[in-house]
Amino acid sequence: MTTTAVRKDGPAAVTPPPTVGGHVHAYWSRVRGGDVGALPAVLGLLVLCTVFAVMRPSFLSAGNFANLFTQGAAVTLIAMGLVFVLLLGEIDLSAGFASGVCAAVLANVVTVLGYPWWVAVLAAVATGVVIGTTLGLLVAKIGIPSFVVTLAGFLAFQGIVLMLMKEGTNISVRDDVLVAIANRNLSPVLGWALTIIAVAGYAAVQLLRHRNRVARGLITDPLAVVAVRIVGLAVLLGAAVYILNLERSRNVLVVSLKGVPIVVPIIAVLLIIWTFVLQRTSYGRHIYAVGGNREAARRAGIEVDRIRISVFVICSSMAAVGGIVAASRANSVDPNTGGSNVLLYAVGAAVIGGTSLFGGKGRVFDAVLGGAVVAVIDNGMGLMGYSAGVKYVVTGMVLMLAASVDAFSRRRAAATGTR
Repeated sequence: MTTTAVRKDGPAAVTPPPTVGGHVHAYWSRVRGGDVGALPAVLGLLVLCTVFAVMRPSFLSAGNFANLFTQGAAVTLIAMGLVFVLLLGEIDLSAGFASGVCAAVLANVVTVLGYPWWVAVLAAVATGVVIGTTLGLLVAKIGIPSFVVTLAGFLAFQGIVLMLMKEGTNISVRDDVLVAIANRNLSPVLGWALTIIAVAGYAAVQLLRHRNRVARGLITDPLAVVAVRIVGLAVLLGAAVYILNLERSRNVLVVSLKGVPIVVPIIAVLLIIWTFVLQRTSYGRHIYAVGGNREAARRAGIEVDRIRISVFVICSSMAAVGGIVAASRANSVDPNTGGSNVLLYAVGAAVIGGTSLFGGKGRVFDAVLGGAVVAVIDNGMGLMGYSAGVKYVVTGMVLMLAASVDAFSRRRAAATGTR
């Protein structure tokens, strides 16, 4: 008896639309598999804010809220650059004093030599580019481990700062534009306008991405999840701008203090730019590829040495921006600019936010989130009257916990085969 196969023609199978429940289940599966992302940092930030708010109600005041942004701005900017180096599994121990060198160049150009502020800013950033190029060449072309190269830079840049500051003098920064970066605020109207633009832009990007993926038949997040993200961002930014637009001055007759600090949109713009570079360009994909497996990336035709050099350039350039903000906040530059705990806090911010020390995993947003955690710890414990020693101990413990979570997550991901 012969059996004839019957072919049934019909429409191709259509992937069922994603559901919110399926999205939540998939996210939970990723977390269980070791891909925790920024979840520990978010939970830690919520716990810290709750504890400090209960123990010191002034922590939630509009004035202190604004202080959190200005206090953590320089460290956050330096950490954003460090993310690129950490993505390759490298380290830059010189980023702190590199920011100090760039700040010293800024102060000398604008105050001692008398050039306009924009010339000083360009000189500072150019100095950062030179520093990063030098470090990158030594690591990629000569083959010296980044730990050794940047440790040498850490020591050398301290000496360069001393020489630029004439062995200990303090150079004031009085230019109005430079001082405004970390000490002035946007008008309330401008703050709301930028918020509306930011939310509208984010909504347009999310909805356009959702529509394109649906049109191509690709798996995408449920529209309800996209809507929650947009609404969540709108609520978060709206609440922040509302609080920052409250009057913070103790004597309005003398001075009025209200509005979003100018440094906040600067950080936001840099966050958007670097996030786009990492997630939407071939260069960003190459960074992740080199960080995940350098030899495989080389065999795939990626210019590994160029990538390695470029991340050090980005790191030192962002250190320069951090140095400019630090000089603005202090209205001066001294031999300690970029020293003390700046490097430790910057590395801690990147790791606490979720960037892996082993390479291949991280986002620029991790630096912002980790910078917020570090700023909250420093600010909250200061309000409670704890000494600098206690702050260091607590910050170190948080960093150790973040590194432990990273190591555990990688081990869990390897065990479950998700990495």
